Amino acid sequence: MSQSKEEKKHFYLRHNDALMNSTKLSMKAKQSILLSKAENTVNAYESDWDDFVDWCNYQKASYFPATPETIVNYINDLADYAKANTIARRISAISENYNASGSRENPCMSPLVKQALRGIRRLKGTFQQGKTPILLEDIEDILECIDGSDIPKIQKLRDKAILLIGFMGAFRRSEIAALTVENLKFSTQGLEIFVASSKADQEGQGAIVAIPSLQGSPLDAVRALKKWLTASGITSGPVFRGFTKSMSLRKTAISDKSIAEIVKKYISLIGL
Repeated sequence: MSQSKEEKKHFYLRHNDALMNSTKLSMKAKQSILLSKAENTVNAYESDWDDFVDWCNYQKASYFPATPETIVNYINDLADYAKANTIARRISAISENYNASGSRENPCMSPLVKQALRGIRRLKGTFQQGKTPILLEDIEDILECIDGSDIPKIQKLRDKAILLIGFMGAFRRSEIAALTVENLKFSTQGLEIFVASSKADQEGQGAIVAIPSLQGSPLDAVRALKKWLTASGITSGPVFRGFTKSMSLRKTAISDKSIAEIVKKYISLIGL
């Protein structure tokens, strides 16, 4: 027999319902809360939590409360068939549900879980140049190469953000080029990026890609993106843009061909 939403402890959905039924909040305030997360995100979180609960039931493990070890085992089972960004989104959904529950213990915030996510990123690195996959250690070498180059600082910040967002999100070059500020939603856990529909998206609804924050790590894509946006002054429109010969920022988005050239340049410099 399948479990009800109540039995599955959908705290995130119940928390939202309670806010919507509150007599202390104005309609305008409720509308703002509804708009704080896209409907696609809420639906994805609901589905992701259901998947985790079903997995725990099959494994005869507790999903609330869950231990960090349970989360790590779940991550590694997902790794057999799911993409790295799908795994990251599932963990974000679990984390959001724990936050909504009011629990003081969120197993997803454990260093053990964060380490497991980093390991999956390394194992399933899918950011590629041609047919050659770029692995985590390659990204580390490229970042050092960028730091040691004589290009302007603003260009360094952009190139780092492109490489880290591309790697951590497992994005295609065209998806990186198409990113806009309006696609981004920062949170305490990291970053959610809405990717518009592509040929691979049969339902044409697009997808939410979650990138966790890796605080204190040079591989923190969220921090790299924030630094680029702050330095460039970009607050709307295309996230990644080219420069004029005088290093003025262009208003239009960088092309996917330019992103390919950036990646090719750096992997050549590190000897790949």
